[in-house]
Amino acid sequence: MTPPAGNDAHPAGSTGRGEWRVWARIGLQSFGGPAAQIAVMHRVLVEELHWFDEPEFLRALGFCMLLPGPEAMQLATYAGWRRHGVRGGLMAGLWFVLPGAAVVTSLAAFYVAFGHAPAVAALFLGIKAAVLVLVFEAVARLGRRALKRPWHRWMAIAAFVALAAFAVPFPFVVLAAGGIGAFASRGAGDASTPVATPGAWRTSVRAALAWGAIWAVPLVAVAMLAGPRHVLAQLGGFFSKLAVVTFGGAYAVLSYMAQEVVQRHGWLSAGQMVDGLGLAETTPGPLILVTVFVGFLAAANAHPAHAQAFGLAGAAIALWATFVPCFLWIFTGAPYIERIASQPRLRGALEGITAAVLGVIANLAVWFSMHVLFSVVRTGSLGVLHGSLPDVMTLEWRPLVLAALAAVLFLRLRWSVHRTLAASALAAWGLSLVLPR
Repeated sequence: MTPPAGNDAHPAGSTGRGEWRVWARIGLQSFGGPAAQIAVMHRVLVEELHWFDEPEFLRALGFCMLLPGPEAMQLATYAGWRRHGVRGGLMAGLWFVLPGAAVVTSLAAFYVAFGHAPAVAALFLGIKAAVLVLVFEAVARLGRRALKRPWHRWMAIAAFVALAAFAVPFPFVVLAAGGIGAFASRGAGDASTPVATPGAWRTSVRAALAWGAIWAVPLVAVAMLAGPRHVLAQLGGFFSKLAVVTFGGAYAVLSYMAQEVVQRHGWLSAGQMVDGLGLAETTPGPLILVTVFVGFLAAANAHPAHAQAFGLAGAAIALWATFVPCFLWIFTGAPYIERIASQPRLRGALEGITAAVLGVIANLAVWFSMHVLFSVVRTGSLGVLHGSLPDVMTLEWRPLVLAALAAVLFLRLRWSVHRTLAASALAAWGLSLVLPR
């Protein structure tokens, strides 16, 4: 398939004759994190519709994993671009993210209004316990696929230790892993490597300028109107930085974001952050829609007298700053994806980043588990060491039992993500009725 030059090269209206239903179906079926979402796209686009062959799909996925931000959203956008240029990319990307964004925003509003009610708190405890199992299962599953060489394993371990014990900045860990992977790669480029579309650089420059302005202008306007110290301006700046520096997929983004919004900015508590991840796991669309929940709660917490109004504004800013860059990266780099993804040095960089991301996800799993299973977690320093440790005397038995139940249902009985989350939430609610705190 020959990619379009980045414009609407197909007949007018061709994107509306049934294809929007395909992307709506993919968006509404995309539950359970990026691995499950990519699997849905593979089944529909490669196996059912034959819009892509296997090598094309994998090359596109490899390129998207080299980009900052959510790789599943970017893969959907690129697939739409390959079909119908910019218009197709917008259709695919928007249908992939907007239904879930609407659901997460509604749930965040409900959470702010009723999240402290005992019944709601019990339901969220069950969801949090089940999410622990999902995240640890993601570590194991991705590890089996990604850690194919001894140096991959050492890279994952080094990334985990750097983040958990030395508080090394996340971007440095990812860039170092990519550099080491590129240096360790061997082999020359393939003579049959695809070439970019003629005139692609002009399309890329125009796309970069246009989408850079679309991304930045509204956020700059918010900062000018509200002031740079206002929470809405700070959210715009934070999520814009998140869109640029977080490589390695949704779980890597979550690890960085969770620690920043809880430990550095103090916008959310650790419990609220874990609740947000649980909500994002249960809704359609990319897992990184948890940013919408974070934006809503951060703005609502800062203005409790007008929590819902500011929450909606915070959610909108988080959505814009997180997902508009996906269109920027794809529409700028799309003409070169076939060529870039076939370069051996970049394949080596991707292997290094993927291995390091395993360590990042493991760090996320440990961080979440400490805040779910223990009521007291302390952060401190000892020389060059800096990290968090739980008070073992504050171990909570309820989430431990619920996590064990979720592990049996999800790992042993092979229940779906939604059935597992629902069963764990209902079990927590029943437990709160039988043995109230």
